[in-house]
Amino acid sequence: MTERWKNLVCLVIMLGLMILLFSRILFTDMIVRAPDIMNESYWWLKSYADMGFFDLFRIKLTAAWDPLINSGHTNNGGMVSQQFLLHQRLILHLIPTPSNVAWFMVLHLFIGGAGVFFYCRLIGCGVWGSLFAGLVFSIAPENATLINAGHVMKIATISFAPWAFYFLERGFLSGRIIFFMTSAMVLAFQFFNTHWQIAFYTCLCLGVYAAIRSIGILTSKEGKRRFSPTRLLCCNLVVAAFFLSSVSISLLPLADWSKETNRGVQSGANQGKGGLSREEAMSWSMPPEELAGFIIPGFFGFSRQEAGGNPESIHAYYWGRMVFTQTTSYMGLLPWLLALLPLLFRRDRYTWFASLAIVGGVLFSMGKYTPFYNILFDVFPGINRFRVPKMIMFIPVMGLSILAGRGLDLLCARQYLDTAAFRRYLFAVCCFALALFALMGVEVVGENFWMSKAYDALIHPTRYEQGAYLLAQRWNNIVFETGLAALLALACALVLNAFGRGWISAKILPFILVAIFFGDASRVNDKFMFLANVPEKTLGSVTPVMEYLKRNAKDSRILPMNESDPMQYVANGVAVIYTPNPVQQVRWQEYLDAFNLDSSMPDVLNVKYLVLDSDQYSREKARFPRKYQPVFSSPDGGEVVLENRGALPKAWLVPSVVTVPDPVQRLSILQNPAYNPTKIALVETPPPIALAMPDHSSSLQPGTVSVKRYEGERIIVETNSNTNNLLVMGEKYAQGWRASVDGKATRIYTVNHILRGVYLTPGTHRVEFHFEPAPFRVGKYLTIASFILFAAMLANEFRRRVKSDP
Repeated sequence: MTERWKNLVCLVIMLGLMILLFSRILFTDMIVRAPDIMNESYWWLKSYADMGFFDLFRIKLTAAWDPLINSGHTNNGGMVSQQFLLHQRLILHLIPTPSNVAWFMVLHLFIGGAGVFFYCRLIGCGVWGSLFAGLVFSIAPENATLINAGHVMKIATISFAPWAFYFLERGFLSGRIIFFMTSAMVLAFQFFNTHWQIAFYTCLCLGVYAAIRSIGILTSKEGKRRFSPTRLLCCNLVVAAFFLSSVSISLLPLADWSKETNRGVQSGANQGKGGLSREEAMSWSMPPEELAGFIIPGFFGFSRQEAGGNPESIHAYYWGRMVFTQTTSYMGLLPWLLALLPLLFRRDRYTWFASLAIVGGVLFSMGKYTPFYNILFDVFPGINRFRVPKMIMFIPVMGLSILAGRGLDLLCARQYLDTAAFRRYLFAVCCFALALFALMGVEVVGENFWMSKAYDALIHPTRYEQGAYLLAQRWNNIVFETGLAALLALACALVLNAFGRGWISAKILPFILVAIFFGDASRVNDKFMFLANVPEKTLGSVTPVMEYLKRNAKDSRILPMNESDPMQYVANGVAVIYTPNPVQQVRWQEYLDAFNLDSSMPDVLNVKYLVLDSDQYSREKARFPRKYQPVFSSPDGGEVVLENRGALPKAWLVPSVVTVPDPVQRLSILQNPAYNPTKIALVETPPPIALAMPDHSSSLQPGTVSVKRYEGERIIVETNSNTNNLLVMGEKYAQGWRASVDGKATRIYTVNHILRGVYLTPGTHRVEFHFEPAPFRVGKYLTIASFILFAAMLANEFRRRVKSDP
């Protein structure tokens, strides 16, 4: 059998084992019971299943402005690149709903595992060792339980990381520029999956890998023959430059957009340097004591599901020091035992790279608990933009999978079995198993003593549980999980010792070890694989209230005040003033924080309707000003719709302005119920034309405004007036908008803190607004040019191979 066929067979085995392990969520008419999937991911992923087949391949490279979400929402076109991920569209389209979401996640875990497999093959690992390495990466609970959290795009982004390392290593081994370019292209497509924290961590680790690898090449005789210092520097620069140009269609608009958000440089967080505050950025740091969970899964309990009941197999829910977690840090016990072998018998650069990935990644994931992360947070660009240090744990999983695969490869080679070092290794494995049994004995015998010592931690309530019963529940779970870990360690010790004595052949050993790891991972993963019925009535359902709003709120916005999901209304084509998002425009967040129903703040945003529960309205009726009047009640009496009689249209003319550069003062004026936005507008710089004095504005009739066209990225307004005026749009200001008056470009000014406005002279005017961010336009052409160059390089590579191997 050729090497290619061996590789193919191993990949088929890996995929088969994964399908077997995840069969519960793959072959079903239900969906994974994760809030992120049930409320969000399922619906936009399902949209690809509903598309026509040829529509899957249509790519529209334009920056979008969504008028329905958050009073107008955009990321300057930074998400357009998702259209390049055609393989994802095909998965979601060809596999029937609703299981296509689970298949999407599992197949991406397989793609990541395949990348680890080929990386191991590239560095000289045999097929069995490479298969085991790929399987560890694919089904190790640290990665696999991301399914439980519904982290769909995080899994998809992680799947590209091993391939980036694979192609970069091929470049270092061959010296060929095409592989460096391919590594950069893989990084670009990883970035297109929109989980930028995972992409950032991958680039960070790949940079460290390239730097250390380059130093090693320049200090070795073999490396110097393949690379001159100049050529090596150029190859590394190609990766960086080609990645940046390929990803420009996303990176440039997102970088520009983020400047004005609560994670931007001007946000004031992190001592005025931008990003997050230290406390928020380090919220999800892995406490050092949770390293015990690497050996004993569930030492601090297992994740609590948030979308329903929990299975009986979970004896205690997570009670550790992290804010909360929906996953587990366990990677399997057997991989740790096998990882020791290359450290003993194959201490080459790849062993040290994998070890660095484990140690460095784990230290990084501890975040605030180590000086290491705190120093990086202060000095390294980009670290302070993200808030989950533990999210880097896919790197230690990759390092462990490579070491474990190489360990199995060493066992199959049998060349070290007769050495004293291997006998000491077997003895250590046996001692480790005995130590776990001894630990369990200490836990059982000294139960009262240890429970009293750890009383405060064991009894500590979580947001789900509290009570005296937690003490015994959590302690019993620790003892139970310690016992299972001891039994597993004993099984591993018996198999390895039997193999060392020749009782098990090298041909059978891989099957036994794969079965042990598969059973171990399956037991833990099973506690995180939950299903729920498809929430058909959650998103897109048409209730009587929805019907009323669809008919009457076409040119205005609504404000749900009954804790209903705003996206329910958006799905029915109804614009909402606010949708939750951890990253908000700073001005917009300030406006929301100051928002006052008694003032004109909802009026200027065209908020015409409020939606409340009937009981809620009965209790709070007195707080609503007279301008809010009930106009509709649902037939069951459960909901009531209030109409805001003071809501303003999409656009209006204002005869006078007041310059208020201080944002605090502006917001204070806006909160005042006496402020009339139709007579006076608040601006931040003096007007370029003379307008009426504020004292005379009340008697002026500014003129008429007619909105002729209102689309996401284009608005056309016609005005008629006898005086100078400021045209105010009831739309959020954003730098990507461009305006023209009678065909001539004009400046858009910030009005009333968050709105946009254009100054007009007397007469009839046609004002057009277009959303066309310059960074997106530049980035689009850079990305297209990079794609064309890469396609040309691939064509040249194909011709070269055909010529050398006809």
